[in-house]
Amino acid sequence: MTGLLAVEGISKRFTVSRGIGGGTATVHAVDDVSFSIAAGETLGLVGESGCGKSTVGKMIVRLLEPDEGRIRLDGADVTHASYRAMRPLRRKVQMIFQDPNGSLDPRQRAGDIVEEPLIVHGLGNAAERRRRVADLFARVGLRPDQMGNVPSKFSGGQRQRLAIARALALQPSLIVADEPVSALDVSIQAQVVNLMADIQKEFGLAYLFVAHDLGVVQHISDRVAVMYLGRIVEIGGTAAVYHRPSHPYTRTLMEAVPRPDPARRHSRVRVPRGEVPSPLDPPPGCTFHPRCPIATDICRRERPLLRRVASGAQAACHHAE
Repeated sequence: MTGLLAVEGISKRFTVSRGIGGGTATVHAVDDVSFSIAAGETLGLVGESGCGKSTVGKMIVRLLEPDEGRIRLDGADVTHASYRAMRPLRRKVQMIFQDPNGSLDPRQRAGDIVEEPLIVHGLGNAAERRRRVADLFARVGLRPDQMGNVPSKFSGGQRQRLAIARALALQPSLIVADEPVSALDVSIQAQVVNLMADIQKEFGLAYLFVAHDLGVVQHISDRVAVMYLGRIVEIGGTAAVYHRPSHPYTRTLMEAVPRPDPARRHSRVRVPRGEVPSPLDPPPGCTFHPRCPIATDICRRERPLLRRVASGAQAACHHAE
């Protein structure tokens, strides 16, 4: 794999308690996930809650340690890099979290929040840093005179703009955006997504855009990866995945996307049967087979690998065609 970011077969498991007297169990949160992101590209990572997409993002920025696999950032292997080795590399990758209330220090002033990464990495003197912070405030749609306010003085959308400014402070090459608009009102979501798209063009950023809102992902992404129960089941260009989905799970997701066209008749959405299997005990073979309407014996026995399909995407399905 080549590109700014290369993720090769990463997996993550967590040990959890089964309760009083029940011992422990292993949660298979991420299972053999691979993809790459080129400079200036946006890869949307979608799936139901609990599918492991946020865990993938946290492993990339090394908030979580992968159990297996390899992560390369701009050619450097950062999979198990030490804190000292990661420090200069952290200037290349930053993260925007889902909840700005939890990711911003409520006691710090907004200007100090954005300036802190510059101080940590020893960039510029005090006057240069403050000018840089004022420029970032203006770029994300905040007023420089708001630099002295604490986060509670901002609205939800403004707090997320503040988080974006902090992520931009070190001029990274890649930003991992973990559901950056899901906690915002719909009208504010559009403003923040458009801001991120404009910033990407201006600074040449690459995004891993983690979300469950398929409409938002379609708007901002060059390619889309669909996760189910810790695995990528389909990945390809946005148009291919949205208009010619090959995996049965992807088709179900796309059929559920609202289409604001009153002249277009909607087919009934096919809801997968049953419930999502527990990640404590994932099914053998294709993990989607207990809910899949076209599953056969091979789906229950053999795990399908990603392979190229007619749309140009890759799908992990024995019957993708």
